[in-house]
Order: sequence, then C-alpha cells, then structure tokens
Amino acid sequence: MESSIVKRSVTLDGHRTSVSLEEAFWKALREIALHQHVTTPHLIEIINANRKQGNLSSAIRLFVLELYQDQIDHVALRPPEPSKPSVRRRRTGGLRARAAARPAKRRRGRLPKFA
Repeated sequence: MESSIVKRSVTLDGHRTSVSLEEAFWKALREIALHQHVTTPHLIEIINANRKQGNLSSAIRLFVLELYQDQIDHVALRPPEPSKPSVRRRRTGGLRARAAARPAKRRRGRLPKFA
C-alpha cells in the first residue's frame, strides 16, 4: 500500500507554512470543517492554537483521530436498538386453546353451543 502524502501551504498568524498529510487526512479534515461550518484553513488555525505537539502535521492527525474515536465511543455507548420481532410466531396451546380465547361468533339462526 502506497502512502499518498500531499503537501499544502497554509497561512498561520500571517506566515505561510507547509503541511504534509496523507490524502485521507486532508479529506477527513475537509469533512470535519464542513460539518463544523468553518473553513479548512480556520480549522487548521484552531488546531494550531490548541496543539501540544511541536509538529503541526502530527497535531492535525491526532485531532482527526481523536474526533473519530469520540464518534466511535459515542456509538458504542448508545444502548442497542430493540430487535424486531421475528416473523414466525411460536404457537402456544393448540387450536382448541386459541378458539376458546376468541369470542363466540354468532351464526345466523343458531345459538352458540355450550358444553
């Protein structure tokens, strides 16, 4: 598997700098920015202001990774959805038990039999 590192220039605090990231991280960064209603350069500025690492590329990778891990944790913590009832139903009793459970039908001219 070939790593496709893409180098892009960004402006941070009025200075141009280059950031090298794999294409998958650039794509994820664009999707995150779109979802958060900010531009990609603005999101990079936010990451830069909050980074604890010396390398901006690493800080961006960790930001993307942490965000996706939080999403997975959120999904994992959600209670499972109830399963759908199966199409086949288990019969209990027999025909007599089911017939006895139903109200007696009136037939024309006949009275229901009582035994």
